[in-house]
Amino acid sequence: MVNGEWAMVNGEKTLKGRVFLFTIEACINIFNKSLIMFLKLNHQKLDVYSASREFVHECYRFTMVLPDQEKFGMISQIRRAALSVHLNIAEGASRKSLAERKRYYEIARGSIVEIDAALDIAEGLGYLKNFKTDEKKKKMIHCFKLLTGMIK
Repeated sequence: MVNGEWAMVNGEKTLKGRVFLFTIEACINIFNKSLIMFLKLNHQKLDVYSASREFVHECYRFTMVLPDQEKFGMISQIRRAALSVHLNIAEGASRKSLAERKRYYEIARGSIVEIDAALDIAEGLGYLKNFKTDEKKKKMIHCFKLLTGMIK
């Protein structure tokens, strides 16, 4: 707010700023959307959800060091699969039947296997020479074990 001037624009009371004009209704809509976007649901309490979140971050960090020519190949595939792990855990936790939940967890676990296979190819191509894989390996195995326990 530059000088606290109010104006009527299209019949709405508006606060004048340096660059933007904000209507009171627009501010309320932004506030309401921020509350709706971050739901507090049960899947966020799961250990596997937290572990998969860390694993996704680790995968994204790894893909940042891959060569540019892999942008539409390995990079997008690893990121997609990593995000799939996390999202399938969240969606599976919201399902009412045990069979449905287990199916989503199986899909998430399959995405971990997919990432493992991509890392095998990356190793063969020499992409892992300058990247420490210990932390990624620990997080991958941890997620895999947690999901396996939830499926049994």
